[in-house]
Amino acid sequence: MIRGTLPLLALLFSITGCTTIQLEPLPEGMTEQPPAEWAAHSDKLTRFNHWLLSGKLAVKQPSDSGTAVINRWQQRNESYELALSSSFLGMGSTQLKGVPGYIQLTMPNGDHYQSSEPEKLIQAATGWQLPIDNLTWWIKGLPAPDGDFRLLFDEQNKLAILEQDGWEIRYDRWQPFIETLPELPARITALKGDKRVRVVISRWQRED
Repeated sequence: MIRGTLPLLALLFSITGCTTIQLEPLPEGMTEQPPAEWAAHSDKLTRFNHWLLSGKLAVKQPSDSGTAVINRWQQRNESYELALSSSFLGMGSTQLKGVPGYIQLTMPNGDHYQSSEPEKLIQAATGWQLPIDNLTWWIKGLPAPDGDFRLLFDEQNKLAILEQDGWEIRYDRWQPFIETLPELPARITALKGDKRVRVVISRWQRED
Protein backbone atom coordinates (compact mmCIF):
# COMPACT_ATOMS: atom_id res chain seq x y z
CA MET A 1 0.00 0.00 0.00
CA ILE A 2 1.30 3.49 -0.86
CA ARG A 3 2.58 5.41 2.16
CA GLY A 4 0.12 8.04 3.35
CA THR A 5 -3.02 6.43 1.96
CA LEU A 6 -4.20 4.86 5.23
CA PRO A 7 -5.88 7.99 6.68
CA LEU A 8 -7.78 8.60 3.44
CA LEU A 9 -8.87 4.98 3.12
CA ALA A 10 -10.10 5.12 6.69
CA LEU A 11 -12.10 8.21 5.78
CA LEU A 12 -13.57 6.53 2.72
CA PHE A 13 -15.02 3.71 4.81
CA SER A 14 -15.70 5.57 8.04
CA ILE A 15 -19.46 5.68 7.44
CA THR A 16 -20.19 1.96 7.27
CA GLY A 17 -23.93 2.32 7.75
CA CYS A 18 -24.42 4.78 4.92
CA THR A 19 -28.01 4.69 3.69
CA THR A 20 -30.18 6.90 1.53
CA ILE A 21 -31.67 10.00 3.15
CA GLN A 22 -35.40 10.18 3.75
CA LEU A 23 -36.49 12.89 1.28
CA GLU A 24 -40.23 12.94 1.96
CA PRO A 25 -40.75 15.36 3.54
CA LEU A 26 -37.63 17.27 2.57
CA PRO A 27 -34.91 17.43 5.22
CA GLU A 28 -34.79 20.75 7.06
CA GLY A 29 -32.80 23.37 5.19
CA MET A 30 -33.13 21.68 1.78
CA THR A 31 -35.16 22.90 -1.16
CA GLU A 32 -35.93 21.83 -4.71
CA GLN A 33 -35.97 25.48 -5.78
CA PRO A 34 -32.72 26.18 -7.67
CA PRO A 35 -30.80 29.28 -6.57
CA ALA A 36 -30.84 32.30 -8.87
CA GLU A 37 -27.33 31.57 -10.13
CA TRP A 38 -27.97 27.89 -10.91
CA ALA A 39 -28.55 28.37 -14.65
CA ALA A 40 -25.25 30.23 -15.09
CA HIS A 41 -23.48 27.77 -12.77
CA SER A 42 -24.68 24.69 -14.67
CA ASP A 43 -23.92 26.31 -18.03
CA LYS A 44 -20.29 26.90 -17.02
CA LEU A 45 -19.91 23.32 -15.81
CA THR A 46 -21.58 21.92 -18.94
CA ARG A 47 -19.04 23.77 -21.09
CA PHE A 48 -16.23 22.52 -18.84
CA ASN A 49 -15.86 19.34 -20.89
CA HIS A 50 -12.08 18.96 -21.27
CA TRP A 51 -10.66 18.13 -17.86
CA LEU A 52 -8.32 15.95 -15.85
CA LEU A 53 -8.71 14.77 -12.28
CA SER A 54 -7.08 12.41 -9.80
CA GLY A 55 -8.18 11.00 -6.47
CA LYS A 56 -9.60 7.86 -4.86
CA LEU A 57 -12.52 5.55 -5.60
CA ALA A 58 -14.24 3.35 -3.02
CA VAL A 59 -16.92 0.78 -3.79
CA LYS A 60 -19.00 -0.96 -1.13
CA GLN A 61 -21.60 -3.60 -2.00
CA PRO A 62 -22.88 -6.88 -0.52
CA SER A 63 -20.62 -9.13 -2.58
CA ASP A 64 -17.37 -7.27 -1.97
CA SER A 65 -15.80 -3.88 -1.29
CA GLY A 66 -12.59 -2.23 -2.33
CA THR A 67 -10.72 0.94 -3.13
CA ALA A 68 -8.73 2.15 -6.11
CA VAL A 69 -6.47 5.09 -6.83
CA ILE A 70 -7.66 7.22 -9.73
CA ASN A 71 -4.26 7.98 -11.18
CA ARG A 72 -5.77 9.80 -14.11
CA TRP A 73 -9.27 10.53 -15.37
CA GLN A 74 -9.19 12.50 -18.59
CA GLN A 75 -12.41 13.71 -20.17
CA ARG A 76 -12.66 15.20 -23.65
CA ASN A 77 -16.30 15.91 -24.46
CA GLU A 78 -17.97 12.48 -24.27
CA SER A 79 -14.71 10.51 -24.50
CA TYR A 80 -13.05 9.39 -21.26
CA GLU A 81 -9.88 7.58 -20.21
CA LEU A 82 -9.39 6.29 -16.67
CA ALA A 83 -6.23 4.80 -15.23
CA LEU A 84 -6.99 2.96 -11.97
CA SER A 85 -4.71 1.01 -9.67
CA SER A 86 -5.80 -1.23 -6.83
CA SER A 87 -4.57 -4.19 -4.81
CA PHE A 88 -8.18 -5.33 -4.38
CA LEU A 89 -10.00 -7.82 -6.59
CA GLY A 90 -6.87 -8.48 -8.60
CA MET A 91 -7.41 -5.25 -10.53
CA GLY A 92 -3.81 -4.05 -10.41
CA SER A 93 -3.38 -1.36 -13.05
CA THR A 94 -6.59 -1.14 -15.07
CA GLN A 95 -7.37 1.14 -18.02
CA LEU A 96 -10.88 2.18 -19.07
CA LYS A 97 -11.58 4.05 -22.31
CA GLY A 98 -14.94 4.84 -23.76
CA VAL A 99 -17.85 7.03 -24.75
CA PRO A 100 -21.49 6.70 -23.69
CA GLY A 101 -22.65 3.24 -24.75
CA TYR A 102 -19.18 1.83 -25.43
CA ILE A 103 -16.19 0.88 -23.29
CA GLN A 104 -12.80 -0.75 -23.74
CA LEU A 105 -11.20 -2.30 -20.68
CA THR A 106 -7.54 -3.27 -20.39
CA MET A 107 -6.66 -5.54 -17.49
CA PRO A 108 -3.26 -5.73 -15.72
CA ASN A 109 -2.26 -8.83 -17.71
CA GLY A 110 -2.83 -6.95 -20.96
CA ASP A 111 -6.14 -8.60 -21.88
CA HIS A 112 -8.54 -6.28 -23.71
CA TYR A 113 -12.33 -6.36 -23.50
CA GLN A 114 -14.93 -4.16 -25.15
CA SER A 115 -18.67 -3.86 -24.86
CA SER A 116 -21.66 -1.70 -25.77
CA GLU A 117 -22.81 -2.12 -22.15
CA PRO A 118 -20.14 -0.42 -20.03
CA GLU A 119 -21.62 -1.15 -16.60
CA LYS A 120 -22.02 -4.87 -17.35
CA LEU A 121 -18.45 -5.19 -18.59
CA ILE A 122 -17.02 -3.41 -15.53
CA GLN A 123 -19.05 -5.65 -13.24
CA ALA A 124 -18.02 -8.81 -15.08
CA ALA A 125 -14.32 -7.86 -14.99
CA THR A 126 -14.04 -6.36 -11.49
CA GLY A 127 -17.21 -7.30 -9.63
CA TRP A 128 -18.01 -3.61 -9.15
CA GLN A 129 -21.23 -1.91 -10.18
CA LEU A 130 -20.01 1.46 -11.47
CA PRO A 131 -22.42 3.75 -13.41
CA ILE A 132 -19.58 5.12 -15.54
CA ASP A 133 -21.63 6.87 -18.26
CA ASN A 134 -23.62 8.94 -15.76
CA LEU A 135 -20.67 9.36 -13.42
CA THR A 136 -18.89 11.54 -15.97
CA TRP A 137 -21.69 14.08 -15.42
CA TRP A 138 -22.36 13.52 -11.74
CA ILE A 139 -18.69 14.03 -10.92
CA LYS A 140 -19.02 17.69 -12.03
CA GLY A 141 -22.24 18.24 -10.08
CA LEU A 142 -24.61 17.94 -13.03
CA PRO A 143 -27.38 15.48 -13.96
CA ALA A 144 -26.73 13.29 -17.00
CA PRO A 145 -28.52 14.64 -20.08
CA ASP A 146 -30.63 11.50 -20.56
CA GLY A 147 -33.33 10.59 -18.05
CA ASP A 148 -35.33 12.32 -15.36
CA PHE A 149 -33.61 13.75 -12.31
CA ARG A 150 -34.26 15.58 -9.07
CA LEU A 151 -32.03 18.23 -7.49
CA LEU A 152 -31.95 19.32 -3.84
CA PHE A 153 -30.07 22.41 -2.66
CA ASP A 154 -28.84 23.25 0.84
CA GLU A 155 -28.96 26.49 2.83
CA GLN A 156 -25.74 27.68 1.16
CA ASN A 157 -27.42 27.33 -2.27
CA LYS A 158 -25.12 24.44 -3.14
CA LEU A 159 -26.28 21.24 -4.77
CA ALA A 160 -26.60 18.70 -1.95
CA ILE A 161 -28.36 15.71 -3.52
CA LEU A 162 -29.01 14.59 -7.10
CA GLU A 163 -31.37 11.70 -7.82
CA GLN A 164 -31.19 9.98 -11.21
CA ASP A 165 -31.53 6.50 -12.68
CA GLY A 166 -32.24 4.99 -9.27
CA TRP A 167 -29.09 6.48 -7.71
CA GLU A 168 -28.88 9.08 -4.97
CA ILE A 169 -25.75 11.21 -5.34
CA ARG A 170 -24.68 13.24 -2.32
CA TYR A 171 -22.30 16.14 -2.71
CA ASP A 172 -20.38 15.94 0.55
CA ARG A 173 -17.80 18.63 -0.15
CA TRP A 174 -17.13 21.38 -2.71
CA GLN A 175 -13.83 23.22 -3.27
CA PRO A 176 -12.54 26.03 -5.53
CA PHE A 177 -10.11 24.02 -7.66
CA ILE A 178 -10.01 26.18 -10.81
CA GLU A 179 -10.01 29.97 -10.63
CA THR A 180 -12.31 30.63 -13.61
CA LEU A 181 -14.95 28.07 -12.57
CA PRO A 182 -17.44 27.67 -9.74
CA GLU A 183 -16.50 25.33 -6.91
CA LEU A 184 -16.21 21.70 -8.00
CA PRO A 185 -17.02 18.52 -6.06
CA ALA A 186 -14.22 17.29 -3.81
CA ARG A 187 -16.18 14.30 -2.50
CA ILE A 188 -19.35 12.62 -3.75
CA THR A 189 -21.19 9.53 -2.54
CA ALA A 190 -23.51 7.65 -4.91
CA LEU A 191 -26.00 5.21 -3.36
CA LYS A 192 -28.37 2.70 -4.89
CA GLY A 193 -29.99 0.18 -2.57
CA ASP A 194 -27.16 -1.59 -0.76
CA LYS A 195 -24.49 -0.35 -3.18
CA ARG A 196 -22.26 2.67 -2.59
CA VAL A 197 -19.65 4.41 -4.74
CA ARG A 198 -17.59 7.18 -3.18
CA VAL A 199 -15.14 9.41 -5.05
CA VAL A 200 -12.68 11.69 -3.26
CA ILE A 201 -11.04 14.14 -5.65
CA SER A 202 -7.65 15.62 -4.82
CA ARG A 203 -7.10 17.54 -8.06
CA TRP A 204 -9.16 19.04 -10.87
CA GLN A 205 -7.38 20.50 -13.89
CA ARG A 206 -8.68 22.21 -17.03
CA GLU A 207 -7.43 20.82 -20.33
CA ASP A 208 -7.84 22.96 -23.46
